[in-house]
Amino acid sequence: MKNKRLLLSLMICMAIIFSVVTIQPSVSKAQTDGHDPVIFIHGAGGNSAAFYGIKNYLKKQGWSDDELYAIELMNKSGVSLNNQKQLASYVDEVLKKTGKSKVDIIGHSAGGLNTLTYILNGGGSKVNDVVTLGSPNKYVTSKAPVGTDPNHKIRYTSIYSTNDYVVPTWLSTLQGAKNVQISGVDHVGMLVNSKVYELIKEGLNGGGENTN
Repeated sequence: MKNKRLLLSLMICMAIIFSVVTIQPSVSKAQTDGHDPVIFIHGAGGNSAAFYGIKNYLKKQGWSDDELYAIELMNKSGVSLNNQKQLASYVDEVLKKTGKSKVDIIGHSAGGLNTLTYILNGGGSKVNDVVTLGSPNKYVTSKAPVGTDPNHKIRYTSIYSTNDYVVPTWLSTLQGAKNVQISGVDHVGMLVNSKVYELIKEGLNGGGENTN
């Protein structure tokens, strides 16, 4: 009987050791499933609250709260070196928090300029899909940057409106990108328009282009 108890104890110990060695820590769902985290970048004079409608729409389409992030830029005047540095730090924080390797970015107006500036100055390996809304992209570049990941080009969707009286449509087009012209929506209205929302969703799901 004593030998049987000793043998049973030994078998239990072996089973515990085996389970500890072979069972690996589980990876969170955010690391394996779901979407790339989305970062919203507001325009000059704007703030992160501008994306309230778009965020709610994306949540209804399957994005979770921990996949949606809106940066509050310190410099509200447009593109600046400080904004670039702040955005770089913010992207790194989001990637660390989510366990992802790349982010998607939605930039409204000057938010698109800050996005392009970030990509061209060191952020090219950390971005997957970009959607710009009424952004005067040509102030930074006329050609969609491919990024620095040799295995993946950054995909772009540039959405602009013929009724945008702040940014002329010709400033928004990017060579190589998917350029989408709409009408009946003004500059700010792009933030609250259902048609634009659908185009954003398509862009974030890999519907953008980069033929460069």
